[in-house]
Amino acid sequence: MASSIRPLFAIRTASSLFGRGISRPLSTKAAASKASKGASLVLGATAAGIVGYGIYKNKNKWMTSNDALEAVESIMKSASVSAAEPPTAQPSVFSPGKDHALYLWIHLKPEANAKEVAKVCTNLQKMVDQVVAPDFRDDDDHEVLAGVGFGPNFYSQLGGKSPKDYNYAHRKGTHGDMPSSGGDVFIHAKSNQVSNLFELCQVFVRAMPKGSVAEYEDIYSFVYKFGRDMSNFIDGTENRADDEGRQAVAVDKSTGGSYVITQKWLHDLDIINSEKRKTLESWVGRDQEDSTELNRKTITSHVARMTSGNQKEAPKPVEIVRQSMPFGSNSGEHGLFFIGYAADPYNFDYMLSRMVGAGGDGHSDDIMRFSKNTKGTYWFFPGVADLAKLGSK
Repeated sequence: MASSIRPLFAIRTASSLFGRGISRPLSTKAAASKASKGASLVLGATAAGIVGYGIYKNKNKWMTSNDALEAVESIMKSASVSAAEPPTAQPSVFSPGKDHALYLWIHLKPEANAKEVAKVCTNLQKMVDQVVAPDFRDDDDHEVLAGVGFGPNFYSQLGGKSPKDYNYAHRKGTHGDMPSSGGDVFIHAKSNQVSNLFELCQVFVRAMPKGSVAEYEDIYSFVYKFGRDMSNFIDGTENRADDEGRQAVAVDKSTGGSYVITQKWLHDLDIINSEKRKTLESWVGRDQEDSTELNRKTITSHVARMTSGNQKEAPKPVEIVRQSMPFGSNSGEHGLFFIGYAADPYNFDYMLSRMVGAGGDGHSDDIMRFSKNTKGTYWFFPGVADLAKLGSK
């Protein structure tokens, strides 16, 4: 969390390459491909050298060209195995942010047919293609990056197995509660066109088995003041800037899956607009202008709660990939929809417990003085291969 603000407030910063118009970093897939090609070239040169000689000497024994070729093949097979790519994560997990995001939170009825719901969820990418034709898939203005996750109870009904338990506990601190809201299915999608996200929500909800949905909430977010939270602090200061770094933080290497936290925070703009800047900075632990960490900050500041203490650049025991964004209207609810990805749900537990002073020093996070948490839970976004299997069970 040690982000620029709130309970893990995050996503776009000028320095993190998340802003629109800044060149996107190479994807991990492309990087892996280049590495694989590089290995092939080296091995190819090695093989050519061996075969060119016809014979070579190994441990004082002469080997024929056929023996040499067999040795090369063995090396190639070994290299092929070692260079195999890890399981693939869903598109929303560690990809850069967009101008808008959809957060679709679904509660199912007890009698909902789990298998039929799973089939709909495994067709999410086909629905994305329905909204945005594949021809426009690589067009930054039209691209939609989407993923689907499941609450622990529903995922077990589907026969899915996550490496770790991920139940979200209700928490209470000096400045308020963090309620456990539950949920069965969650869609996170990103696009520079909010209309694409609105349409994707319609397509997905209509595809759900008749009578299976008890209730749902769809929230659409936006970029505010070039990447700031409504509190006017820069968002996502501590996010890793490169694809490889974000993947390492967000994805379980053995499955390609990712644990996700979602929280709905409502900001009190009257407090934000009336408090002195220095007071707000002391609550957050950063300079409001450029997000520089304060040399002196209280143990209750957000930065201190999200790290290990209030000293300058205190160690960060855990990391997450924040993809939070502002949402709402002036006449209604407004604030920050927090969403973060991690390879281990413990990372979330550590941060949330620090925010309410649970099991530690008893200090609560000062950002809860101007923002109220009204909804929250954990999800598991299975890797692409595991997600596909759910639809075939």
